[in-house]
Amino acid sequence: MTAAIAITAFVVAYLFIASDRVNKTVAALVGAAVVVCLPMVGSDDIFFSRETGIDWDVIFLLFGMMIIVSVLRQTGVFEYAAIWATKRAAGSPLRIMILLVLITAVASALLDNVTTVLLIAPVTLLVCDRLAINAVPFLMAEVLASNIGGASTLVGDPPNIIIASRAGLTFNDFLVHMLPIVAIVVVVFIALLPWLFRGSFTVDPERVADVMALEEGEAIRDRGLLIRCGVVLAAVFAAFIGHSVVHIEPSVVALLGAGVLVLLSKLGRSEYLSSVEWETLLFFAGLFVMVGALVKTGVVESLARSAIEVTGGDMLLTTMLILGVSAPVSGVIDNIPYVATMTPIVGELAAAAGGPDHQGALWWALALGADFGGNLTAVGASANVVMLGIARRAGTPISFWEFTRKGAIVTAVSVGLCVPYLWLRYFVWG
Repeated sequence: MTAAIAITAFVVAYLFIASDRVNKTVAALVGAAVVVCLPMVGSDDIFFSRETGIDWDVIFLLFGMMIIVSVLRQTGVFEYAAIWATKRAAGSPLRIMILLVLITAVASALLDNVTTVLLIAPVTLLVCDRLAINAVPFLMAEVLASNIGGASTLVGDPPNIIIASRAGLTFNDFLVHMLPIVAIVVVVFIALLPWLFRGSFTVDPERVADVMALEEGEAIRDRGLLIRCGVVLAAVFAAFIGHSVVHIEPSVVALLGAGVLVLLSKLGRSEYLSSVEWETLLFFAGLFVMVGALVKTGVVESLARSAIEVTGGDMLLTTMLILGVSAPVSGVIDNIPYVATMTPIVGELAAAAGGPDHQGALWWALALGADFGGNLTAVGASANVVMLGIARRAGTPISFWEFTRKGAIVTAVSVGLCVPYLWLRYFVWG
């Protein structure tokens, strides 16, 4: 009975979110209120459980990086980057999109994809404003690229950290096994851009001439603050990359970096909080509570086990099923709780697998499905929700279905490329 209620609450809230007729934050919070009041989850489940509660690491990572972006915005560095990118691409919208997509994909491998989106979105909005073109296709292309690029390393996407911890995988393991297929997917994605966003690359030549005549150096308003931001950001990024060495969670690193910058910048509260997406943070909280109810009532685990049991022990079929199930499920619910629920199941299957190659194939299928599946819908990955929040505040809202129409194509192509990769690498070549 409780499982049925949890499913109903989630589906109804999801339909309201997808309809774009109700504020998605309100829909998520009402859905969360339903599962709390019935009650299916209590305060311990919501605030203190890693499996069923709000993921505070995600919330505070976002909050810290939003403050850092607010301080950076005061220096004029985003205007500088916008002019630089436009001039390097000779004002061509398609070349600008390709350049920003490549930067986003690479940065998402070194940082996490949410941080990358927070940094690249302001630049994109300024480029599009200068050229008087629609920013929506550029923002969507970048967030899709961030989810693809983030799959390549241990630190690029939160599900990878969970998988690495459970399977005993290292940073280098992810580079060796994930980077090749991610590089292929990025190349194919770039090749799809002219078709995927056709009609979005027309620009007024006079606008291009105006931007090409600008001197990017003049955009910097506070060089002293920019230097201080650069030092703090370098330390934050180093701590992100060296997470396994320093043993400080990225969320704590982001908060420390934000606190230091607030002190050094001496900005007012309205300035250092100007880029904080409060609605986005509340949306995540509500979504985590609803998904937590699905986890606690056993819905997610039952679905996962039922899907895997049909393979009858065939490792190739099991690998493909994990990939095929992980992508759509991660596109509908947040991929973090999904992966947290799936790792014990995959661990059991890996222990029974015939050899190390087959064991690895199961883990990489889970990682690829969960990471690439995040592109399926507007709420499939944290970066998607953040980007939609930024777009809404900038006056260029992206609807749920507008994102999902593009994201579904990218997800299908990405997962389709993973099928021969997993088969050839782990079952043919061994």
